Amino acid sequence: MVSEAPPFWWTKADWRAWTLSPVSFLYGRIAGYRMAHAKRASVPVPVICIGNFTVGGAGKTPTALTIARAAKARGLKPGFLSRGYGGSLDVTTVVDPEHHRAVAVGDEPLLLAREALTVISRRRVEGAKRLVKEGADLIIMDDGFQSARLAIDYALLVIDATRGLGNGHIVPGGPVRAPIRQQLRYATALLKVGAGTAADKIVRIAARAAKPYFTASIKVAAGNELAGQRVLAFAGIADPAKFFRTVESIGCEIAARRSFGDHEHLTEDEVDDILSTAERDGLKIVTTSKDFVRLAGHNGKAKQLAERCVVIEVEMAFEDHLAPNLIITRAIDACRERRMKEKSAA
Repeated sequence: MVSEAPPFWWTKADWRAWTLSPVSFLYGRIAGYRMAHAKRASVPVPVICIGNFTVGGAGKTPTALTIARAAKARGLKPGFLSRGYGGSLDVTTVVDPEHHRAVAVGDEPLLLAREALTVISRRRVEGAKRLVKEGADLIIMDDGFQSARLAIDYALLVIDATRGLGNGHIVPGGPVRAPIRQQLRYATALLKVGAGTAADKIVRIAARAAKPYFTASIKVAAGNELAGQRVLAFAGIADPAKFFRTVESIGCEIAARRSFGDHEHLTEDEVDDILSTAERDGLKIVTTSKDFVRLAGHNGKAKQLAERCVVIEVEMAFEDHLAPNLIITRAIDACRERRMKEKSAA
Protein backbone atom coordinates (compact mmCIF):
# COMPACT_ATOMS: atom_id res chain seq x y z
CA MET A 1 0.00 0.00 0.00
CA VAL A 2 1.30 3.43 -0.91
CA SER A 3 0.97 6.35 1.46
CA GLU A 4 1.67 9.67 -0.21
CA ALA A 5 0.60 12.94 1.40
CA PRO A 6 -0.57 15.69 -0.98
CA PRO A 7 2.16 18.34 -1.39
CA PHE A 8 -0.21 21.16 -0.38
CA TRP A 9 -0.32 19.70 3.13
CA TRP A 10 3.25 20.90 3.67
CA THR A 11 2.90 24.47 2.43
CA LYS A 12 0.99 27.49 3.73
CA ALA A 13 -2.75 26.72 3.86
CA ASP A 14 -4.38 27.59 0.52
CA TRP A 15 -7.86 27.30 -1.01
CA ARG A 16 -7.64 23.49 -1.00
CA ALA A 17 -7.11 23.32 2.75
CA TRP A 18 -9.87 25.86 3.41
CA THR A 19 -12.30 24.17 1.01
CA LEU A 20 -11.80 20.92 2.89
CA SER A 21 -12.05 22.55 6.32
CA PRO A 22 -15.65 21.37 7.01
CA VAL A 23 -14.57 17.78 6.41
CA SER A 24 -11.40 18.34 8.46
CA PHE A 25 -13.54 19.68 11.31
CA LEU A 26 -15.72 16.57 11.25
CA TYR A 27 -12.69 14.27 11.01
CA GLY A 28 -11.09 16.06 13.95
CA ARG A 29 -14.21 15.78 16.10
CA ILE A 30 -14.42 12.05 15.44
CA ALA A 31 -10.68 11.49 16.03
CA GLY A 32 -10.78 13.52 19.23
CA TYR A 33 -13.84 11.68 20.50
CA ARG A 34 -12.22 8.32 19.86
CA MET A 35 -9.09 9.35 21.74
CA ALA A 36 -11.11 10.59 24.69
CA HIS A 37 -13.45 7.59 24.94
CA ALA A 38 -11.21 4.70 23.95
CA LYS A 39 -11.28 1.71 26.29
CA ARG A 40 -7.62 0.88 26.79
CA ALA A 41 -6.63 -2.65 27.75
CA SER A 42 -3.74 -3.25 30.14
CA VAL A 43 -0.67 -5.46 29.90
CA PRO A 44 1.71 -6.22 32.80
CA VAL A 45 4.77 -4.51 31.29
CA PRO A 46 5.63 -0.87 30.52
CA VAL A 47 4.38 0.47 27.19
CA ILE A 48 6.17 3.30 25.39
CA CYS A 49 4.40 4.73 22.34
CA ILE A 50 6.43 6.55 19.68
CA GLY A 51 3.92 8.62 17.74
CA ASN A 52 3.56 11.91 15.92
CA PHE A 53 1.00 14.65 15.45
CA THR A 54 0.78 14.25 11.69
CA VAL A 55 0.50 11.74 8.88
CA GLY A 56 3.91 10.90 7.45
CA GLY A 57 7.36 10.31 8.81
CA ALA A 58 8.95 12.40 11.51
CA GLY A 59 11.59 9.92 12.66
CA LYS A 60 9.51 7.46 14.70
CA THR A 61 11.37 4.32 13.62
CA PRO A 62 14.93 5.53 14.39
CA THR A 63 13.60 6.88 17.70
CA ALA A 64 12.11 3.51 18.57
CA LEU A 65 15.38 1.79 17.68
CA THR A 66 17.40 4.16 19.88
CA ILE A 67 15.15 3.53 22.87
CA ALA A 68 15.31 -0.23 22.31
CA ARG A 69 19.11 -0.13 22.31
CA ALA A 70 19.06 1.81 25.58
CA ALA A 71 16.68 -0.77 27.05
CA LYS A 72 18.90 -3.66 25.98
CA ALA A 73 21.90 -1.92 27.54
CA ARG A 74 19.97 -1.98 30.83
CA GLY A 75 19.41 -5.72 30.57
CA LEU A 76 15.79 -5.44 29.48
CA LYS A 77 14.16 -7.39 26.67
CA PRO A 78 12.27 -4.81 24.59
CA GLY A 79 9.68 -5.83 22.05
CA PHE A 80 8.38 -3.72 19.18
CA LEU A 81 4.67 -3.57 18.42
CA SER A 82 3.69 -2.51 14.91
CA ARG A 83 0.52 -2.61 12.88
CA GLY A 84 2.57 -3.89 9.95
CA TYR A 85 1.52 -1.08 7.64
CA GLY A 86 2.24 -1.86 4.01
CA GLY A 87 2.23 -5.62 4.60
CA SER A 88 -0.41 -8.16 3.58
CA LEU A 89 -0.56 -10.32 6.72
CA ASP A 90 -3.67 -9.73 8.82
CA VAL A 91 -2.82 -12.16 11.64
CA THR A 92 -0.68 -11.47 14.70
CA THR A 93 2.84 -12.50 13.69
CA VAL A 94 6.33 -12.56 15.18
CA VAL A 95 8.52 -11.03 12.47
CA ASP A 96 11.46 -13.10 11.28
CA PRO A 97 13.88 -10.81 9.40
CA GLU A 98 15.60 -13.81 7.84
CA HIS A 99 12.48 -15.22 6.22
CA HIS A 100 9.74 -12.60 6.03
CA ARG A 101 9.52 -10.10 3.20
CA ALA A 102 8.30 -6.52 3.36
CA VAL A 103 5.32 -7.31 1.14
CA ALA A 104 4.04 -9.58 3.92
CA VAL A 105 4.98 -7.81 7.16
CA GLY A 106 5.79 -4.23 6.09
CA ASP A 107 9.14 -2.51 5.72
CA GLU A 108 9.41 -0.86 9.14
CA PRO A 109 8.76 -4.10 11.09
CA LEU A 110 11.61 -5.75 9.18
CA LEU A 111 13.95 -2.96 10.25
CA LEU A 112 12.77 -3.18 13.85
CA ALA A 113 13.12 -6.97 13.91
CA ARG A 114 16.82 -6.67 13.14
CA GLU A 115 17.20 -4.99 16.54
CA ALA A 116 14.72 -6.74 18.81
CA LEU A 117 11.68 -8.99 19.07
CA THR A 118 8.95 -7.57 16.82
CA VAL A 119 5.27 -8.45 16.52
CA ILE A 120 2.86 -7.10 13.93
CA SER A 121 -0.85 -7.09 14.62
CA ARG A 122 -3.84 -5.20 13.29
CA ARG A 123 -5.18 -5.57 16.87
CA ARG A 124 -2.56 -3.95 19.06
CA VAL A 125 -3.84 -5.41 22.33
CA GLU A 126 -3.51 -8.89 20.90
CA GLY A 127 -0.05 -8.02 19.62
CA ALA A 128 1.02 -6.68 23.02
CA LYS A 129 -0.12 -9.86 24.74
CA ARG A 130 1.88 -11.88 22.22
CA LEU A 131 4.99 -9.83 23.00
CA VAL A 132 4.55 -10.50 26.73
CA LYS A 133 4.12 -14.21 25.97
CA GLU A 134 7.36 -14.12 23.96
CA GLY A 135 9.20 -12.67 26.98
CA ALA A 136 9.25 -8.93 26.31
CA ASP A 137 9.47 -6.87 29.50
CA LEU A 138 9.13 -3.51 27.72
CA ILE A 139 6.87 -2.77 24.76
CA ILE A 140 7.73 -0.04 22.26
CA MET A 141 4.84 0.87 19.99
CA ASP A 142 5.83 2.20 16.59
CA ASP A 143 2.95 4.61 15.90
CA GLY A 144 -0.63 4.03 17.06
CA PHE A 145 -0.84 6.98 19.44
CA GLN A 146 -4.18 8.35 18.20
CA SER A 147 -5.85 4.95 17.77
CA ALA A 148 -4.38 3.03 20.70
CA ARG A 149 -6.59 0.56 22.50
CA LEU A 150 -3.69 -0.25 24.78
CA ALA A 151 -2.82 1.49 28.05
CA ILE A 152 0.26 3.63 27.34
CA ASP A 153 2.73 4.47 30.10
CA TYR A 154 4.83 6.96 28.13
CA ALA A 155 3.77 8.66 24.90
CA LEU A 156 6.60 10.40 23.04
CA LEU A 157 5.43 12.47 20.07
CA VAL A 158 8.09 13.09 17.43
CA ILE A 159 7.94 16.26 15.35
CA ASP A 160 10.19 17.25 12.47
CA ALA A 161 11.70 20.72 12.97
CA THR A 162 11.66 21.42 9.21
CA ARG A 163 8.12 20.31 8.38
CA GLY A 164 6.41 20.93 11.70
CA LEU A 165 2.63 20.56 11.42
CA GLY A 166 2.59 21.42 7.73
CA ASN A 167 -0.32 23.74 6.97
CA GLY A 168 -1.76 23.01 10.41
CA HIS A 169 -5.06 21.61 9.10
CA ILE A 170 -6.54 18.27 10.08
CA VAL A 171 -6.91 15.44 7.52
CA PRO A 172 -7.99 15.66 4.70
CA GLY A 173 -7.18 19.38 4.47
CA GLY A 174 -3.78 18.89 6.05
CA PRO A 175 -1.55 16.31 7.73
CA VAL A 176 -2.68 16.71 11.37
CA ARG A 177 -4.29 13.51 12.70
CA ALA A 178 -6.46 14.96 15.49
CA PRO A 179 -6.93 18.31 17.27
CA ILE A 180 -3.55 19.36 18.64
CA ARG A 181 -4.71 20.17 22.16
CA GLN A 182 -6.50 16.82 22.30
CA GLN A 183 -3.29 15.05 21.29
CA LEU A 184 -1.23 16.99 23.82
CA ARG A 185 -3.61 15.94 26.58
CA TYR A 186 -2.50 12.32 26.13
CA ALA A 187 1.15 13.00 25.29
CA THR A 188 3.87 12.59 27.89
CA ALA A 189 6.62 14.49 26.07
CA LEU A 190 7.73 15.77 22.66
CA LEU A 191 10.85 15.04 20.65
CA LYS A 192 11.90 17.81 18.26
CA VAL A 193 14.09 16.45 15.47
CA GLY A 194 16.39 18.71 13.48
CA ALA A 195 17.48 22.33 13.57
CA GLY A 196 14.57 24.06 11.83
CA THR A 197 11.99 26.35 13.40
CA ALA A 198 8.74 24.85 12.08
CA ALA A 199 8.16 22.94 15.33
CA ASP A 200 8.76 25.88 17.65
CA LYS A 201 5.11 26.89 17.93
CA ILE A 202 3.94 23.44 19.01
CA VAL A 203 6.86 23.18 21.43
CA ARG A 204 5.72 26.45 23.06
CA ILE A 205 2.14 25.19 23.28
CA ALA A 206 3.41 21.97 24.85
CA ALA A 207 5.50 23.92 27.35
CA ARG A 208 2.42 25.87 28.45
CA ALA A 209 0.70 22.52 28.94
CA ALA A 210 3.64 21.44 31.16
CA LYS A 211 4.83 18.87 28.66
CA PRO A 212 8.62 18.38 28.57
CA TYR A 213 10.45 18.12 25.28
CA PHE A 214 13.70 16.63 24.06
CA THR A 215 15.77 17.55 21.02
CA ALA A 216 17.56 15.23 18.64
CA SER A 217 19.05 15.04 15.16
CA ILE A 218 19.40 12.41 12.47
CA LYS A 219 22.99 11.22 12.17
CA VAL A 220 24.47 9.07 9.42
CA ALA A 221 25.58 5.76 10.88
CA ALA A 222 26.77 4.06 7.68
CA GLY A 223 27.28 5.02 4.06
CA ASN A 224 29.26 8.19 4.73
CA GLU A 225 32.29 6.82 2.88
CA LEU A 226 30.71 8.12 -0.34
CA ALA A 227 31.91 11.70 0.01
CA GLY A 228 32.79 13.24 -3.34
CA GLN A 229 31.00 10.63 -5.45
CA ARG A 230 28.23 11.18 -7.97
CA VAL A 231 25.14 9.17 -7.07
CA LEU A 232 21.62 8.30 -8.05
CA ALA A 233 19.53 8.60 -4.89
CA PHE A 234 16.06 7.07 -4.61
CA ALA A 235 13.64 7.00 -1.71
CA GLY A 236 10.09 5.84 -1.06
CA ILE A 237 9.52 7.42 2.35
CA ALA A 238 7.17 10.08 3.71
CA ASP A 239 9.68 12.87 3.03
CA PRO A 240 12.18 11.91 0.29
CA ALA A 241 13.63 15.43 0.36
CA LYS A 242 14.92 14.76 3.87
CA PHE A 243 16.86 11.76 2.57
CA PHE A 244 18.29 13.77 -0.31
CA ARG A 245 19.49 16.42 2.15
CA THR A 246 21.15 13.69 4.19
CA VAL A 247 22.92 12.34 1.09
CA GLU A 248 24.21 15.81 0.24
CA SER A 249 25.28 16.39 3.85
CA ILE A 250 27.83 13.57 3.60
CA GLY A 251 29.41 15.14 0.51
CA CYS A 252 27.69 13.28 -2.32
CA GLU A 253 26.73 14.93 -5.58
CA ILE A 254 23.21 13.80 -6.48
CA ALA A 255 23.26 13.55 -10.26
CA ALA A 256 19.83 11.89 -10.40
CA ARG A 257 17.07 11.44 -7.86
CA ARG A 258 13.89 9.38 -7.78
CA SER A 259 11.05 9.96 -5.30
CA PHE A 260 8.34 7.41 -4.60
CA GLY A 261 5.39 7.15 -2.22
CA ASP A 262 5.89 6.04 1.37
CA HIS A 263 6.06 2.22 1.62
CA GLU A 264 5.85 1.95 -2.17
CA HIS A 265 7.11 -1.25 -3.80
CA LEU A 266 8.91 -0.43 -7.04
CA THR A 267 7.56 -1.66 -10.34
CA GLU A 268 9.81 -3.48 -12.78
CA ASP A 269 9.90 -0.41 -15.01
CA GLU A 270 10.98 1.79 -12.08
CA VAL A 271 13.71 -0.65 -11.12
CA ASP A 272 14.89 -0.78 -14.73
CA ASP A 273 14.95 3.02 -14.92
CA ILE A 274 17.17 3.27 -11.82
CA LEU A 275 19.56 0.59 -13.03
CA SER A 276 19.85 1.87 -16.59
CA THR A 277 20.29 5.51 -15.53
CA ALA A 278 23.02 4.59 -13.06
CA GLU A 279 24.77 2.39 -15.62
CA ARG A 280 24.58 5.00 -18.37
CA ASP A 281 25.88 7.87 -16.24
CA GLY A 282 28.33 5.91 -14.10
CA LEU A 283 26.53 6.63 -10.82
CA LYS A 284 26.57 4.89 -7.47
CA ILE A 285 23.07 3.99 -6.29
CA VAL A 286 22.13 5.06 -2.76
CA THR A 287 18.90 4.56 -0.85
CA THR A 288 17.33 4.29 2.59
CA SER A 289 17.22 1.22 4.79
CA LYS A 290 13.41 1.10 4.38
CA ASP A 291 13.72 1.02 0.59
CA PHE A 292 16.42 -1.60 0.77
CA VAL A 293 14.38 -4.05 2.87
CA ARG A 294 11.54 -3.78 0.36
CA LEU A 295 13.94 -5.18 -2.26
CA ALA A 296 15.10 -8.08 -0.08
CA GLY A 297 14.03 -11.54 -1.17
CA HIS A 298 13.23 -10.60 -4.75
CA ASN A 299 14.79 -12.02 -7.89
CA GLY A 300 15.58 -10.59 -11.30
CA LYS A 301 16.27 -6.90 -11.65
CA ALA A 302 15.06 -6.13 -8.13
CA LYS A 303 17.79 -8.43 -6.84
CA GLN A 304 20.32 -6.69 -9.10
CA LEU A 305 19.25 -3.34 -7.70
CA ALA A 306 19.57 -4.58 -4.11
CA GLU A 307 23.08 -5.83 -4.85
CA ARG A 308 24.12 -2.45 -6.29
CA CYS A 309 22.58 -0.28 -3.57
CA VAL A 310 24.60 1.46 -0.90
CA VAL A 311 22.33 2.00 2.10
CA ILE A 312 22.61 5.30 3.96
CA GLU A 313 21.93 4.11 7.51
CA VAL A 314 20.81 6.78 9.96
CA GLU A 315 20.17 6.87 13.69
CA MET A 316 18.46 9.21 16.11
CA ALA A 317 20.97 11.13 18.24
CA PHE A 318 19.40 12.69 21.34
CA GLU A 319 21.04 15.96 22.36
CA ASP A 320 20.87 14.69 25.94
CA HIS A 321 22.35 11.20 25.74
CA LEU A 322 20.61 10.30 29.01
CA ALA A 323 17.16 11.01 27.56
CA PRO A 324 16.38 7.47 26.29
CA ASN A 325 17.14 6.05 29.74
CA LEU A 326 15.02 8.72 31.38
CA ILE A 327 12.10 7.84 29.10
CA ILE A 328 12.44 4.16 29.97
CA THR A 329 12.63 4.88 33.70
CA ARG A 330 9.55 7.10 33.58
CA ALA A 331 7.66 4.41 31.66
CA ILE A 332 8.61 1.77 34.24
CA ASP A 333 7.49 4.04 37.09
CA ALA A 334 4.21 4.84 35.35
CA CYS A 335 3.58 1.14 34.71
CA ARG A 336 4.18 0.35 38.37
CA GLU A 337 1.72 3.04 39.39
CA ARG A 338 -0.82 1.85 36.82
CA ARG A 339 -0.57 -1.74 38.07
CA MET A 340 -1.01 -0.66 41.69
CA LYS A 341 -4.17 1.27 40.78
CA GLU A 342 -5.51 -1.74 38.90
CA LYS A 343 -4.91 -4.03 41.89
CA SER A 344 -6.53 -1.63 44.35
CA ALA A 345 -9.54 -1.27 42.08
CA ALA A 346 -9.94 -5.03 41.64
